[in-house]
Amino acid sequence: MSAFELDGVTKRYGDTAALQDVTVAVPRQSIVGLVGRNGSGKSTLLRHVTGLVLPDRGECITLGCPAERLGSAERARMGVVDQDGRLIDWMRAAQLVRYVSTFYPRWDRTLERELMGVLDVDANARVGAMSPGNVQRLSLVLATCHHPELLLLDEPLSALDPVARQSVLALLLDRFSSDAMTIVISSHMLRDIEPVIDRILCLHRGRIVADDELDALRERYAEWIVTSPAGRLPVPFREGYVLSAQGDAFRARLLVQADAEAAAQFAAAHDVNVETRALNLEQLFPLLTADTDAMPAVGQPQVFAGQERA
Repeated sequence: MSAFELDGVTKRYGDTAALQDVTVAVPRQSIVGLVGRNGSGKSTLLRHVTGLVLPDRGECITLGCPAERLGSAERARMGVVDQDGRLIDWMRAAQLVRYVSTFYPRWDRTLERELMGVLDVDANARVGAMSPGNVQRLSLVLATCHHPELLLLDEPLSALDPVARQSVLALLLDRFSSDAMTIVISSHMLRDIEPVIDRILCLHRGRIVADDELDALRERYAEWIVTSPAGRLPVPFREGYVLSAQGDAFRARLLVQADAEAAAQFAAAHDVNVETRALNLEQLFPLLTADTDAMPAVGQPQVFAGQERA
């Protein structure tokens, strides 16, 4: 059973399509990186999951319940940190925690004290006077102390310094291990979230362009450093799996959608040396979100400085 599913979900705001025919099922007990450019539909997708936004077309099922029918019992099984969420400014942090805890039968006071310490949240600080980073830390306490089955985090790291980001990510891994929850992290901090996520859900212009395990994506794409024993690269490269190329007539850097077997065949076909390097998430991201009309057509030769098209 999935943590949540979207089936053919479309959502428009005026002339803008925030989501276009999105179908996806997020498996339980996974940590998903929800990535995409600004305006790609990430926040809209998360708001469909929580039932705050309903689709114009299609259906969303969250924890086995249609999102439009989510009640207090189902919401108590979720934790949410909303990028644009506002807390009650006039309360002090401890007061707000006590107030929020009354809505959750499974609120864990021991975990609350632990997280307030680990995240260095000042219980006596007035919420309206807290820095954006401290508000994010407090929001994380409010979202996790009731042991949710599904934790949705919309840009939870954006206002944190590097040390605080690592503390938050370590905390999320600990909660994942302890509660076997499903965590979805929407973030532009790709380098930070990469070590903790096991799955990628990538949106581009409101559509799903990648939905796979991170390791599978790493196996599907690669960087090739191409050199020639003869000194010059022999010809432009016409293979359709070559997505981009940089370099000159003596050394080229190719980004490819191909495996190790293709690298060996490529080296033999062109009489070149190919050094294969894995791509990290920051390097994968522009490949996943590239516009089709900006990509070379299949079979179009890749040309470098010092070469001319055949």
